Amino acid sequence: MENNQLNSPNVFLGEGQGKDKHFSTQKAKVFAALYGQPKTMLMVSIETGILRANICRYVAELRKQNCIFLIQKTICPISKHRAWFYTTNPAIAKSLKHQSNE
Repeated sequence: MENNQLNSPNVFLGEGQGKDKHFSTQKAKVFAALYGQPKTMLMVSIETGILRANICRYVAELRKQNCIFLIQKTICPISKHRAWFYTTNPAIAKSLKHQSNE
């Protein structure tokens, strides 16, 4: 690459697009991990290898989009601290809500 090409805006735009794709891929992995069964953010982090800070951001984004459901706050089997369990599967959320109403 010539020196003047390094200063062109296309170099920076290309890098940013890759970064956005990386984060959208991570968000999709988090969504999929929470679809199977309710999990805490720490459980998803260990399962996917995605940093918990990123998972926290994706959960916040999914909450704004109404694509994630809070199931219950209970003891995390990994950390042994109270934590929220989440799911992205509406059928699971609905069935657990019906169970708690009985």
